Amino acid sequence: MGDKTNSGHFFEDYRLGQIITHAIPRTLSGGERALYHALYPARHALYSSDEFARACGLPASPLDDLITFHTVFGKTVPDISLNAVANLGYAAGRWLAPVRVGDTLSARSTVIGLKENSNGQSGVVYVRSEGVNQHGAVVLDYTRWVMVKKRDAASAPPAPHIPDLPSALAVGDLIIPQGLDFTRYNFTLAGDAHRMRDYAVGEVIDHIDGVTLEEAEHMLATRMWQNTAKVHFDAKSRPDGRRLIYGGHIISLARALSFNGLANAQMIVGLNGGAHANPAFAGDTVRAWSEVLDMAETPASNVGAIRLRLVAHKAAKAGPLRGADGKYSPDVLLDLDYWALMPI
Repeated sequence: MGDKTNSGHFFEDYRLGQIITHAIPRTLSGGERALYHALYPARHALYSSDEFARACGLPASPLDDLITFHTVFGKTVPDISLNAVANLGYAAGRWLAPVRVGDTLSARSTVIGLKENSNGQSGVVYVRSEGVNQHGAVVLDYTRWVMVKKRDAASAPPAPHIPDLPSALAVGDLIIPQGLDFTRYNFTLAGDAHRMRDYAVGEVIDHIDGVTLEEAEHMLATRMWQNTAKVHFDAKSRPDGRRLIYGGHIISLARALSFNGLANAQMIVGLNGGAHANPAFAGDTVRAWSEVLDMAETPASNVGAIRLRLVAHKAAKAGPLRGADGKYSPDVLLDLDYWALMPI
């Protein structure tokens, strides 16, 4: 029988400096927005109303920033994480231009680091991925690292190389969308009166609400983003017989839950770092809290940048991020450090 199928890349298939152009460009429509808002309790006003966005200096409401992230991420999966054990973390991500209905996104990645694990069964692959629109403009770039299975445990490992990644983006590294202006920002319509100066560095906000994960919802999300990783689809691919919930699904749930307390943290413009601390499965109830890490003004009128740590967890109430051993508490699902734009 002829072999025309693709079994995906394994750890030993990657080379430092390798550039991978990912298949299947995708044109985004209002359907993605509607499904996104059906899957997640997303209510940020800038993404919900063209009129609200126009009052903020934009030509229309852009698609949610995480729609851009999920779309680009999904393009990379067949070449980067089809045979992944787990997606481990993110760093140095920037949203470089708003994405709107009708835009077509494609993706490419560069291998910037490799390190075989001590067990010889897998290794960690570091990639820098870019999302590009139909005009050739990069709209998103970010680094992630993935644990990928080896095809042959006896194969010789590559020379280890771990990239030097920044711990956080500087405010000057952030790209503010052209025309964005919060001078006429309507706090009543946004659903919250708190502006950036009402928060303090070190403040922790418990977002209170919870969402119980369902198999149907996370499977729909994974298919919508064309994420073909086996651990999300095939229950037989894991020893415990359970389908692992896509980490991006947890990111979007936690971001949507953060509306209660951070409704005016509108556009995500920077991803400083992130880790999927523990796996999530159907039946888990996700809750979230945020910590204010930093705040700064930007060159745009009345637009501030707020740096937030967003933590998703499955405990009945917020607990410690880490245990006495320095490891993430078992109830913590996500630890995400990002910059968002907020009225000053």
